[in-house]
Amino acid sequence: MTNLEQTIMLEISTLPESRLTDVLKYVRFIKLGLADSGEIEKRFDESWKRVRARAKEMNITQEDIDAEIRAVREGK
Repeated sequence: MTNLEQTIMLEISTLPESRLTDVLKYVRFIKLGLADSGEIEKRFDESWKRVRARAKEMNITQEDIDAEIRAVREGK
């Protein structure tokens, strides 16, 4: 492990447990910026598949989603 990696690990180890999720999200955000457009598109497609599967499990239709969007836009 390099000195920089050790320093990063030390800094992370002194954070409160509640902030570790934020660190992980930030690292993933940085890594995403390094990915090529094909990888980003692949991740996006995989995410949509999971969302659609979850919506199906919960019996949420496109009409339900459209109604929810309309309600939010109308301030309801």
